[in-house]
Amino acid sequence: MKDHTVNIDGIGPVSFEQSRRARRLTISIRTSTGARVAVPGRTSFIRALEFVHLKKEWIQKNLARMEQHENRRKAFKDALPAIDKADARRKLTDRLGHLAGEHGFTYNNLSFRQQRTRWGSCSHRNNISLNLKLVLLPQELADYVILHELVHTRIHNHAPKFWAELDKYTGDAKVMTKRLRIGDFGLLLSVPLR
Repeated sequence: MKDHTVNIDGIGPVSFEQSRRARRLTISIRTSTGARVAVPGRTSFIRALEFVHLKKEWIQKNLARMEQHENRRKAFKDALPAIDKADARRKLTDRLGHLAGEHGFTYNNLSFRQQRTRWGSCSHRNNISLNLKLVLLPQELADYVILHELVHTRIHNHAPKFWAELDKYTGDAKVMTKRLRIGDFGLLLSVPLR
């Protein structure tokens, strides 16, 4: 079977891609690419096509959800005020310094980005990157993201030990993470924190 795209009634284009890593037929939905079927090496195109028809209702439902989500994200993004980058950098630098000093954290470098899918990140060298859009969040959520990254300077993963440490500074960290994920704050609804 060769990789190709087929237009299926009621769904639209579906990309069939052979995958050496796939052990079974799987369907993924992405806003940018639509429906994609990962096809294991020994599975025929006919079998993959039958699988899509069996899952047609699920695909339609999830394509509609993704379209609705993308429309909400675009509408919210259009309503956001413009960010004064210099002012945002200053505010976030000051806030990071304040929270690091208050709680005894150290970090190496700080950089800023306007990322679409992340509020912040911390490298293994303890370099922190913050999204300039943090200045648009309520202060408690912006502080939560900053503290999340500061805790990563001590614990570089999301193991239970990390969440317990973060809870010391933010209260219930998982509730704060959920607030970021379900809120309309200009990023995707599922924002991975790293």
